[in-house]
Amino acid sequence: MTLTATRILNLIALLCVAAVAVALISQHVFDLRPCAWCVLQRLIYLTIAVVSWLGVLLARLPGIRRLAALVATCLSVSGFIAAWYQYTVAAKLFSCDLTFADRFIVKSGLDAHVPWLFGIFASCMDARVNLLGVEYAIWSLALFGLLALLGLAALLRRA
Repeated sequence: MTLTATRILNLIALLCVAAVAVALISQHVFDLRPCAWCVLQRLIYLTIAVVSWLGVLLARLPGIRRLAALVATCLSVSGFIAAWYQYTVAAKLFSCDLTFADRFIVKSGLDAHVPWLFGIFASCMDARVNLLGVEYAIWSLALFGLLALLGLAALLRRA
């Protein structure tokens, strides 16, 4: 079975939804509270999923699948940068207040309107948590890297 651009975009979307599902289970079942950078990455994952599935649904329009793959790749790179920043800088700060992630999520109103998904409940330092011995931020960084590579593969593949 060869991976077509459509299958790759579906895989990208499913991986993003799975990542957010794991984050929500961690938060609501295991009481691991997210910081602003965690929440920003959730938003990026969900945006990548929506863009990828729109690329699949609107694939009959010329260039839409490629555009979706390009946008998903760019968003994945931005998520990679956010995860890298969280791991290298924000996780060492006592507070995420007034960082880009905090300002963006608060100004968007997402934390107030959908707190179960986008609520900021911890500082970046407090949100440093390991899953199977690896920090969440590193897992996210790796997944965003994989998503960027898959996005490039979808961009270069035929329908």
